[in-house]
Amino acid sequence: MIRSELIQKVAEDNPHLTQRDVERIVSTIFEEIIDAMCEGNRVELRGFGAFSVKKRDARLGRNPRTGEAVPVDEKHVPFFKAGKLLRDRLNGG
Repeated sequence: MIRSELIQKVAEDNPHLTQRDVERIVSTIFEEIIDAMCEGNRVELRGFGAFSVKKRDARLGRNPRTGEAVPVDEKHVPFFKAGKLLRDRLNGG
């Protein structure tokens, strides 16, 4: 499912909201999750899962074409851990 499909589904399930309102709601939710993660906070949606940020240390990598050693800077990457309800539904429980 892509963002526009999510917006369409929410709009269909809530006919009292306009398409523009639903777009604004979905965008606000995503922006708040992103802002919280940028501040280093964890975002937990009960039953769905938790978003957090993990730090990857700097390391020495390899160029796959030449085999030459290449320094890779430290970086922060998003991490998602599925909640119990989501895992159970995926596994038919």
